[in-house]
Amino acid sequence: MIPQFEFPALYATANRISNNSQFFFLLLVRAEYLLLFGAAVASMNFYVAPIYFIIPAVLLICSLVILVVRSLSKPEQQWYQGRALAESIKTSCWKYCMRGEPFGDSDSLPKRRAEFRQYLVEILHANKFIGDRTPADDSAGDQITTSMENARTLSLEERIKYYDTRRIREQRLWYAKRASANKKASKYWVAVGVIAYGIAIVLSLLRITKPDFPFWPIEPIIVVASSILGWAQIKKFNELASSYALTAHEIGILQAKIIEIKTENEFSQFVIEAEQAFSREHTQWVARQHQA
Repeated sequence: MIPQFEFPALYATANRISNNSQFFFLLLVRAEYLLLFGAAVASMNFYVAPIYFIIPAVLLICSLVILVVRSLSKPEQQWYQGRALAESIKTSCWKYCMRGEPFGDSDSLPKRRAEFRQYLVEILHANKFIGDRTPADDSAGDQITTSMENARTLSLEERIKYYDTRRIREQRLWYAKRASANKKASKYWVAVGVIAYGIAIVLSLLRITKPDFPFWPIEPIIVVASSILGWAQIKKFNELASSYALTAHEIGILQAKIIEIKTENEFSQFVIEAEQAFSREHTQWVARQHQA
């Protein structure tokens, strides 16, 4: 059995671009929220001299600069594009290795290799953005790896077992874990948001009793509550939890069919059906790419 499945260098590049763009996008969002919180705190009457109120102005200017940079560079689009590309390549790799259409069983292996290489060329031409962000080391990697070729040469029974273990079960576990993690994260951030709003409400009511006290931290807490709401919307915890749970159940239903496979044609059709289920996430990334 093949110890480790290695994807083409193009997949590694798309995956790295997506991860780096996601990190940069979320870093900018966090920095913007932090600066807004700092500006709210600095706006409180801690200082007597009016000159000190330049501090919140500077913080707001920095936050505005980050907002402009984020709007112009659009790292979220690169994040979505890279992820959609990576998932598309991964799906096609498994079709090639398991002899699923359009790279089905054939006496001419060089013909199938040529078809897969042509597919990668078409993907590369359709995603020219990847060229400017491709590290030199990634460009030198194999596009049809040894493990891919080894997987394709396995017998039908071995490929069925390999696909069940390395693709079906791993994907089902991944979706189930991600559904659970996003559900927990959603509950956590909702709870934190409710607490923040509750504190702001209580302080606003207490302020009635002592209107002359100058250091009520109501504005900073409102910024925190608003930031939590914005973070939850960006991360889409509820949406992802529902989608991942649905896909995990769909994979579970699909997995039960694998024991019924007896022929190459049946397995090819099964792989196509399975990869369509896995491409649910890929479809979501494409949709987000067009919405961003």
